[in-house]
Amino acid sequence: MSVALKAPARAQEFHFDASDHEAIGAFVYAEAGILMPAGKMQLVYGRLAPRVRACGLTRFADYIALIERDPAERTRAIDALTTNHTSFFRESHHFDHFLENAWPALDQRLAARGKVRIWSAACSSGEEPYSLLMAMFGKDRGNGQRLSRTDLRILATDLSTDILAAAKAGRYSPETVSGIPQSLRATWVQRTAEGAEVHPLVRDRVAFRKLNLLEDWPMRGTFDAIFCRNVMIYFDDPTKERLQARLADCLAPGGFLYIGHSERLSASVAPRFTCVGRTTFQKVSA
Repeated sequence: MSVALKAPARAQEFHFDASDHEAIGAFVYAEAGILMPAGKMQLVYGRLAPRVRACGLTRFADYIALIERDPAERTRAIDALTTNHTSFFRESHHFDHFLENAWPALDQRLAARGKVRIWSAACSSGEEPYSLLMAMFGKDRGNGQRLSRTDLRILATDLSTDILAAAKAGRYSPETVSGIPQSLRATWVQRTAEGAEVHPLVRDRVAFRKLNLLEDWPMRGTFDAIFCRNVMIYFDDPTKERLQARLADCLAPGGFLYIGHSERLSASVAPRFTCVGRTTFQKVSA
């Protein structure tokens, strides 16, 4: 049974109809596993209209033809359509749980010259990995300097090349950094003429890399914790199930998985974990 798609009601600069939306939806699903149902038609138009304009085109149909043959523009389209909303210490209960339950043992491991690896999947503009590091470093600059000499690394990945560049720079508006607790902000955020910048000791612990969660992953080791929050809400159930199984494979036994507040583990994956908090799961040891 087919369902008619409703076109945007506002006057449009470019011709954009239901067939255009369906074509873009198919493209985004194939590239990134993201669903773009009929209700996202206005969002798609708003995100891609600037790209249509920049390419000197007048119809979305022509832009669709362009991204089919131009890999660089295809990447720009995915960047434009990727949702990048985040904030410092978003869903703060996850950071509280990590500090209370995971960090003490990991800190001891680092003190014994071991290594700690954490993955921030779909890191967007960097607030998540930077929040985690600030929480681990604490308000004492000396503790941060100590940890900066250990084998502590955070991998932060995202699909968008533009947002990764912004994340790596670590520059934010005063309004954005206001979400950081004052004691941590005073230690790890520096004022600049344009706004604020994350301290280099924090930035240097994060490796920002482009990664499509649906494609092959280059990582070979396991992680002590994985934050994959508020990205699976854009996937269908089979895609969620596959992703969660792969995340479980990448976690060390006893490692923690943190997912978004409205996300749930698939039935086939849930037995591999114990729920230890709100949307917080610990991998069952073999």
